[in-house]
This record gives sequence, structure tokens and C-alpha cells, in this order.
Amino acid sequence: MSSSNKIWLSSPHMGGTERNFVAEAFDTNWVAPLGPNVNGFESDLELYQGQDTHVAALSSGTAAIHLALIQCGVEAGDEVVCQSFTFCGSINPIKYLGAKPVLVDSESTTWNMCPIHLEEAIQDRIKQGKKPKVIIAVHLYGMPYQVDLINEVASKYDIPVVEDSAEALGSTYKGQKCGTFGRFGILSFNGNKIITTSGGGAMVCHSQEDKKQTVFLATQARDDAPHYEHTTIGYNYRLSNISAGVGRGQMEVLDKHIGLRRAMNSFYVNAFRDIDGVTVFQEPSEDYYSNHWLSAILIDTNKTNGISREDLRHAFAKANIESRPLWKPMHLQPIFKDAPYYGTGVAEELFETGLCLPSGSNLTNDDRERIQKVIFELFNNK
Repeated sequence: MSSSNKIWLSSPHMGGTERNFVAEAFDTNWVAPLGPNVNGFESDLELYQGQDTHVAALSSGTAAIHLALIQCGVEAGDEVVCQSFTFCGSINPIKYLGAKPVLVDSESTTWNMCPIHLEEAIQDRIKQGKKPKVIIAVHLYGMPYQVDLINEVASKYDIPVVEDSAEALGSTYKGQKCGTFGRFGILSFNGNKIITTSGGGAMVCHSQEDKKQTVFLATQARDDAPHYEHTTIGYNYRLSNISAGVGRGQMEVLDKHIGLRRAMNSFYVNAFRDIDGVTVFQEPSEDYYSNHWLSAILIDTNKTNGISREDLRHAFAKANIESRPLWKPMHLQPIFKDAPYYGTGVAEELFETGLCLPSGSNLTNDDRERIQKVIFELFNNK
């Protein structure tokens, strides 16, 4: 293995002012899951997202999905549709509630939920006497899904959309921010995301009432009483004031970080320009603007003299560079193997041939030279 420092897929990138907000929290003893940083972070996100949104800061994106499903009325035995090609955090909250996931294949342009298979799934579930309660649609790797088509199907069958925008903060569809198209929007600030609060997430709501209910559920559903009174099951899902301080500093560099991630995507377009059989994942039209949280490629071994995704992954690993296969579809995961699935194998093909590449906003010119060297040596020495 190379003795050079490891190049990570997507590592945290501080902007410089995060320490100030955290220090202020310590100085004022706001070391709790509430306080001015939480309020300030939520206000920053509301201003950034636009569309008169109301944002509740939470402990994770998964927690946000869980609370969104609860507020959409999902109960044990209900069915919830979600794309199969995603991270397990999109799906697991369905099981938290005793509900059943119905998995839908991707389409090949955005890699997200296929509206044709979505409607097929809904029609079939209705025929079986179980109309889905919610649709969870995901903006994968920062790429907006086909918003108009997905929402058209959802409206036709009067099913709310929970919009998993965990990977897509700052991405837009037709100029509107991802996370604002659904009944609820979900954001994540995990350590590998565009911006981070170390761990954390948020719920994007379209009314103050929804935000208030989200915060209520996220703070153990304590009723308004001088003592602890509970008439509803609650959760410990609120973001801490310390973590929110990190988030406030990160918001100051969000657009800069997006620009740097998009520049990495352009770097890969150039790096693979003359290599047959390698396709860099990009927006299908001007309607889509991706933050390119992760840049990814597909490799066609029929055109690369047999060089595969695994060949490139192992070459990177030997040079101490992290890369990762695309998400393994949920219908192929042992835990969800019995879930209904509607599709034609697009997600499976993506998983078999795709690779996520180092995409961080903190990568240096030296890092890019090392990445370029691995690509050049592998594809020119075969």
C-alpha cells in the first residue's frame, strides 16, 4: 500500500468559523439539545431552502424520515413505496413502524425512482387491497429525481411524497431547491455530507404547525404541563446546540463546497474523456443541477479491454485512495429479500458496474494528480 496520506471518498471540510459558534455555546453554557445555535441553524436552512419552508433540526436524516412517516399516518401493516437503489437509512424507518417496504427500480438517467415502475407498483398494490401510504423518493448522490413525473404519479393516486434529500442539499430541479418538493423533505449532516454537524439531520416542513409537531415528537412528546405528561410516544431526536453550532459555521461555506464538488465532477469528466467504456454520472438536462455530493462512473468492460469496476477499485486501494461501489439495491439485501419489488434490473446493473470516486471539497491538486495517475496507469497498461 502507498505510504502517502489516504485520500478519502468524502471527508469533513471545516470552513473556519465553526469553532466560534461552538465556543460561544460553551461560554454561555448552552450545552443542551436546544439553544440559540439550534434556532440560528434552522433559520439559516429555512432561508437557504426558500419556498417559505420551516425546518426542524434533528439528530439524523434517518430520524427525520421516521418522524415524517409518523406524521403521514404510517402504522403497522401499512405499505410504503421506496426506490430500491438507496442507502438503508431511507428504508429502515419503514420497519421501525412495523410497516412494509415496497421497492421500485431506478431509471437510467438520474438513477432514481422510475415513475413507470412506481405507477406499476401502486396499481398492483391497490389490486391486492393495500394502497401504499407514502412514497419515499431519493435524490441519489445529489442528483434530483424526475420530480415532475414522480409527483404527477403521487398526485394521481393521492399519496404523499417524503423527499429524501439527505445527499442533495443545494441541488435544484428547475431552479427549486431539493428538499422542498415533498410533503416533507429530509436533510442529512453526517460527517461525509456536503456540510456536517458531525452527525445530524433536519426535517423540511411547509407549515409552522408541521415543524411544531416534529419538534414535539423529537423531544419525547412532552405535553404542556408543569410535570412530565405524555399522551403520545415520543423520541429523543433533537439536534444539540453544540452540533448546531458546527452547522452554522458550515452554512457559511455551503455554496463554496458545492462549487468544489462540482469541480471534482468536471475533473473526472476530463480524466476519463479519452477512455472508451467509462461514463461519468452527470445531469441529463439543464432542468437538473446536482451538488455532485459523490461523483460516480459506470464501466463497460466490453469497451475497456476487460477492465472492470473492481480493477479500478483495487488499483485505487493499492494507492491508498478510497473508492466504493454504488449502493447495493435494497431488494438484494438479505434483510429485505422478501419485500415486493417492481423493476427490470436497472439498479442491479448500476450496482454491478458503478463506482463512487473521491469527491470531497477539500481535495488538493496533489490528490487529483495521484487519482489521475492511477486512472492513467490502469487504462493505458492493460
